[in-house]
Amino acid sequence: MTSSKIRCFLAIDIEPKLIANIETIQEEFKKTNADIKYVPMENIHFTLKFFGDISEESIDKVSIAINNVIKNYSPFEIAISGSGAFPNEDYIKVIWIGISKNSTFINLQNDLDNEFKKLGFKKEKNYTAHLTIGRMKSPKNKKEVKNVLDLFKNYEIGFMKISNLSLKSSQLTSNRPIYSEIANFEL
Repeated sequence: MTSSKIRCFLAIDIEPKLIANIETIQEEFKKTNADIKYVPMENIHFTLKFFGDISEESIDKVSIAINNVIKNYSPFEIAISGSGAFPNEDYIKVIWIGISKNSTFINLQNDLDNEFKKLGFKKEKNYTAHLTIGRMKSPKNKKEVKNVLDLFKNYEIGFMKISNLSLKSSQLTSNRPIYSEIANFEL
C-alpha cells in the first residue's frame, strides 16, 4: 500500500487590511485587457517554500524543521511595495508585488531553506519575496502591462506584521487551486 501524497507549501498570509490595496493594483492590470489569469484575493500569500507532493511523514519532518528555525525569530514588520514580473519585463509570465528590502524576511526564508535542504528538498536559487497577483498567458497587450508595472514600481501597499507561518495543502481544480491550512507556526 502506498501512502498518499499531499501537495504542500509554506506561506505567510496577507493581513486582510492590505487586500483592498492589492486589489487596486489588480484592477489596473485588468484595464489592459491582457491575457492574464488573476490570483483570487483569498489565495494571495508569500510562498516561503513550495514542497510539491510529499508524504505525511515528510510533512512531520518539515514541521519539525520549521519549529527548529522559528524559535530563533520573533514577530517582525515588513513593508509591501512595488511591482515586477518574472522572469523579466520583456518576457512576462508572473506579475507580482514585492517587499521593501527586509533582511529579517530574507534571513528567515534562507534559514528555513537550509533546514529543508537537509531533508532532501532543493534549495531556492534566487529567492525573491513576492505576492503573485497574476500569470500572463500570452503576450497580448504586453506593452500596456509593462506600463502598469512601471506605474506601480514604487507603490506602497502598506506595512504588515509577520507573526506566524502557515503550512498549506494545495488542491488543484479546473478553476483555481484550493488552499487548506495543515499547520500554523507562531514566531
